[in-house]
Amino acid sequence: MRYKLTFPSRIHSAIQLPLSKSISNRTLIINALADGKLTPDNLSDCDDTRVMVKALNHERVGVIDIMAAGTAMRFLTAYLSVTSGTHIITGTERMRQRPIRILVDALRELGAEIEYVENDGYPPLRITGKALTGQTIRLKGDISSQYISALLMIAPTLQHGLRLFLIGEVISRPYINLTLQLMAAFGVQAVWDSENSLIIEHQSYQSVPFTVESDWSAASYWYQIVVLSQSGEVELLGLFKNSYQGDSRGAEVFSRLGVSTTFTDQGVLLKKTGHCVERLEEDFVDIPDLAQTFVVTCALLDIPFHFTGLQTLKIKETDRIAALIAEMSKLGYVVREENDSELIWDGERIQPQESPVIETYKDHRMAMAFAPAAICYPQLMIVEPQVVTKSYPNYWDDLKKVGVRLQIVD
Repeated sequence: MRYKLTFPSRIHSAIQLPLSKSISNRTLIINALADGKLTPDNLSDCDDTRVMVKALNHERVGVIDIMAAGTAMRFLTAYLSVTSGTHIITGTERMRQRPIRILVDALRELGAEIEYVENDGYPPLRITGKALTGQTIRLKGDISSQYISALLMIAPTLQHGLRLFLIGEVISRPYINLTLQLMAAFGVQAVWDSENSLIIEHQSYQSVPFTVESDWSAASYWYQIVVLSQSGEVELLGLFKNSYQGDSRGAEVFSRLGVSTTFTDQGVLLKKTGHCVERLEEDFVDIPDLAQTFVVTCALLDIPFHFTGLQTLKIKETDRIAALIAEMSKLGYVVREENDSELIWDGERIQPQESPVIETYKDHRMAMAFAPAAICYPQLMIVEPQVVTKSYPNYWDDLKKVGVRLQIVD
């Protein structure tokens, strides 16, 4: 299935954003470790969170299929390692191609009993949960923050606690801080005893009422729509000024591309200002999930860019660097890669396709980042639009609310 989108010239609406899946998934694991009787309120209604809820509510089931949910795979691998019982955790074909050796090796070093069911270094995994006694782990700081967060969340359950050393540059630090803030909300304290060293003593989580805020990653697509529209003003409901989420920094980056952010009692109000930088240089090491949005936005605004800190994009739902280069070329933009972690566009153009068909690669963010490009390319079509259910199930419905016409093309 394909969607062809027709945007109105003016966007003026209020949108209830989806709830943060990053916060939802962390609070679900932490609450389970607290033996919580209080289910967190306002949980995200997306695929990733649904599979997490299902897995945690059916712990006695031998096989857990988390589908395409990478966060669930990593968090549950650590959680099941300290939870009684034997389970096999598996997922889609793409999930079985995504490496997990770094996390498994760290957990084994702590005493976990984990076996590879098929291919060494990749899911599926057979995990037999038990009390872990290991105390010290050293990891490179430039690995996925989800590996680090998975270890941090189980750390207080270890008999001797955990000291975690992060070697070299620490990427995606806001996601680590998000995990630590949520752990603190449930009564567990961590101590940075140096810039790259964390100590978490053995302690107990407390089950407490908790309300999840809206998703700043999802907000980025509305910033994109506002700046690409002829006239745009959108209020996004449920966002917090003092957010736990690192992706809230996207508001500041979009301010340089011509969108103002005003906090209201209900969320934020976005307005197009038209004041743009001539070139955007940005390090995405802390906000990798926003990279696709800014690649598409800058090119369509004819703003050259140099984006660094993209090393984790190759192991996401797809190789996002390769996917971006391929799909941007259909729109006539020659984006190049350097050092497996940088994307550059210096203004080089080729002839765009008359009716570009954007492949989504089973990646929700490819669909949502490229959909607003239909404002500039009215013949553009999005393949497999249903992939947005991974994080933003109501994305297409919300577009229709602001006047976007969706045409299904077989």
